[in-house]
Amino acid sequence: MPVVVGVGELLWDILPQGKRPGGAPANFVFHCAQLGADAYLASSLGDDDLGNEMRDLLAHQGFKLDFVTTSRELPTSTVSVSLDQDQNPHYRITENVAWDEIPWSDGLGDLSRMADAVCFGSLAQRSSLTRQTLHRFLACAGPECLRVFDVNLRLPYPDFAVLLDSIEKANVVKLNADELEYVGNPLGLTGDTHHRLAQIVRRFDLICIALTRGAHGSILVTSDETVECPGQEILVRDTVGAGDAFTAGMVMGLLQKRPLHEVNTMAECVAACVCSQAGAMARLSPDVTGSFGVCGHPVREYRRSRQNREKTGEFEAQSRVVGEPSQAQER
Repeated sequence: MPVVVGVGELLWDILPQGKRPGGAPANFVFHCAQLGADAYLASSLGDDDLGNEMRDLLAHQGFKLDFVTTSRELPTSTVSVSLDQDQNPHYRITENVAWDEIPWSDGLGDLSRMADAVCFGSLAQRSSLTRQTLHRFLACAGPECLRVFDVNLRLPYPDFAVLLDSIEKANVVKLNADELEYVGNPLGLTGDTHHRLAQIVRRFDLICIALTRGAHGSILVTSDETVECPGQEILVRDTVGAGDAFTAGMVMGLLQKRPLHEVNTMAECVAACVCSQAGAMARLSPDVTGSFGVCGHPVREYRRSRQNREKTGEFEAQSRVVGEPSQAQER
């Protein structure tokens, strides 16, 4: 079982149909656990009724709360969620909440050194303490660990320096079309979507970048391959947490070193299953979870193989991204 960690927000999504547990890294951890990971969340809840209710609910669902601390001063987080006519969510996020002060601990240090993957976003970095804890976790993690930055922009958007630093600290990045546009201009990206994604991969030496496009599917790009997956036709209940579900499926596929087209297709299946239900922490169907059996090589072998290829020069010779325009095409 790979050890997978999410660092950041745990909260109540206040939806039109009632409140449900959520928060991007929490959703990610929840789905990774369903897909076979030994999954943990580093976060914080308030010492209040909403915090106690959250703990009871998640514990009943088998969610590991070993690294979810209790704040005596800040309340449990709530987010008001409204849905548009296409069932896409819009958020109003409360500030000064428990996950704004996630403390460092020796236990987190031990967990970081065990982690095969850690996922983090931009929202939790709005506070200095949580940002420091996250940075320390990433620094302590082993070189073979997947460091997954799910951009996940929420108003008010963070300073671009935070986004740039996060991409630099990551080796896997996931964003949507709007987020690609937001980071593209400051980074000086040019060309079509595939070319811009390939530029990010090369500039930041990423293992993989993922672009999610809602009903239009997704694109995964590595140093030597680009694959597209069309969206699945489903009856959408709501899209809350769909991106987090995709990230979970992608990470589990990468940890198993599956072919990139399989990683993309399986991540899409996880996201579609969540979209067909209400709320972000939806139960995945047996056919979805069953497709994530043991396969390929563990990520530690994959990362070492990549590093060895880089040393021998083999990686450089194979580094052209499939579908990237030639210089003549660019002109």
